[in-house]
Amino acid sequence: MKPDSYVVHIVDDEEPVRKSLAFLLTMSGFTVRVHESATHFLAVAPTLAHACLVTDLRMPDMSGIELLERLGAIRALPPAIVITGHGDVPMAVSAMKAGAIDFIEKPFEDRTLIDAIIRAASRLEDTVEVSGDTGALRARLDSLSDREREVLSAVVSGLPNKTIAYDLDISPRTVEVHRANIMSKMQAKSLAELVRMAIALKVASTCH
Repeated sequence: MKPDSYVVHIVDDEEPVRKSLAFLLTMSGFTVRVHESATHFLAVAPTLAHACLVTDLRMPDMSGIELLERLGAIRALPPAIVITGHGDVPMAVSAMKAGAIDFIEKPFEDRTLIDAIIRAASRLEDTVEVSGDTGALRARLDSLSDREREVLSAVVSGLPNKTIAYDLDISPRTVEVHRANIMSKMQAKSLAELVRMAIALKVASTCH
């Protein structure tokens, strides 16, 4: 879809961040609306059409996860991107389970956000949830070793490397090696894409 055929709604409690993101996206050809709180966006969401959402994860009135859950409950959840700090990746995984299309870790390049919005907007006319059909994804999953499947299940559950290492009685470095192998075998370009694949395959409930 063309950038001017939908509206990108930015939800962030910090005014400098809202202004910065709005300027970037407006200069890139997007139509933008800003919201100072999740509560404000939740109130207007049911009336919106052809919308994409960019929301911060940590906000004082309502977290990004809670916002997505409430939007989903009233069937007003647009394609959504969650912006998160590095230490918030486990929460970002929860956000994807709540319906987020993608999550972006701070700090990020301008192009990373723009590309994520374009991918999210494609959902407005395309219902494909992950790249590749389920059969192909299942074949990739089957190529993982038993230990790699255990690590994948833990990652999708939102556990950090140190916790995974403790639970599996291996070193954090070994966890990192397994994660790299998993990304390669699953052909995932990012952690967000890997999580999408795992959710589609119900990995968290099957890899035990």
